[in-house]
Amino acid sequence: MRRALELAAKAEHRTSPNPMVGAVVLDKEGRVAGEGFHQRAGEAHAEPIALEAAGERARGGTLYVTLEPCPHQGRTPPCVSAVIAAGVARVVVALEDPDSKARGAGVAALRAAGIAVEVGVEAAAARRLNEFYVKHRTVGLPFVTAKFAMSLDGKIATAGGESRWISGDAARAEAHRMRRAHDAILVGVNTVLMDDPELTARGEAGARQPLRVVVDSTLKTPATAQVAGPNTLIATTSAASKKQASLLVEANADVQTLPAAGGGVDLAALLEALAARGVLSVLAEGGGEVLGDLFDRGLVDKVVAFIAPSVIGGRGAPVAVAGQGVEVLAKAARLVKVEVRLVGDDIMVSGYVQRHR
Repeated sequence: MRRALELAAKAEHRTSPNPMVGAVVLDKEGRVAGEGFHQRAGEAHAEPIALEAAGERARGGTLYVTLEPCPHQGRTPPCVSAVIAAGVARVVVALEDPDSKARGAGVAALRAAGIAVEVGVEAAAARRLNEFYVKHRTVGLPFVTAKFAMSLDGKIATAGGESRWISGDAARAEAHRMRRAHDAILVGVNTVLMDDPELTARGEAGARQPLRVVVDSTLKTPATAQVAGPNTLIATTSAASKKQASLLVEANADVQTLPAAGGGVDLAALLEALAARGVLSVLAEGGGEVLGDLFDRGLVDKVVAFIAPSVIGGRGAPVAVAGQGVEVLAKAARLVKVEVRLVGDDIMVSGYVQRHR
């Protein structure tokens, strides 16, 4: 199963909105007969690839797969049919499909065909591998990663607004890898006004480009901004200028009016809208007010912070996370499963937000 998980991870989230899946087939003697993984949405799934590689050696053997085989017809035929036709005697599944339309149905179909099925081997690792997919299917919202680069004293720019570059080359390369892994990048309009970013994923030829999302309650985004164009969603409110909305639409950006909350766009409503579009994961890159609002509303799942070995200072210098914050330390967002490593000269700290009881 660990080999199947290694194979699944090779897809690096290019399968979205599908999960990443790996499969390994053992023959009757327990020798590897075939293996494969789902590479992109719309292409062959892991099980048929592995079974085809195994050929007749799959008959009477064992299939290890990281997610319950799908029982339904989509852009590809149901994997359950391929598994049954291959004649395997046993199937070992890491994780039951969390999608309510499929949960348990694949396992039931295999058992009804007389195949022995075991579920739960390396389940925790399989769940973490597909944490974007699991959250979307169980909660109905995208998985939100808050990412920021800051100085040792928590600043993301100088008091004068200079922010390029706080982190080093290696950290920025890692940030682009994260962009390639997520379905959408989320920033506030102030980031657009100050930096005029492209919000694209670079560093890999033909990289999958995430949806660019700008939170802009009154539509201050210029139609000439680099982000104003195709593959961009600008989330606004009824307070926005209709004239500016027309200019942005002419630039091929998608302008969507959402409910307001706290003087800005309701971020919970925005995440619901993104989930409805099939967005499984959001990389929230700032600025401080957007990240602060996400934390205040308990909408962040994971944090990745790059800490540069520098001290900026300045009372007016912006911080990584603003918003209302908490009044007592006991209510602070605390991370679990924390990992710390050096990325170039910067320190990368990542972890999952612990949900308060």
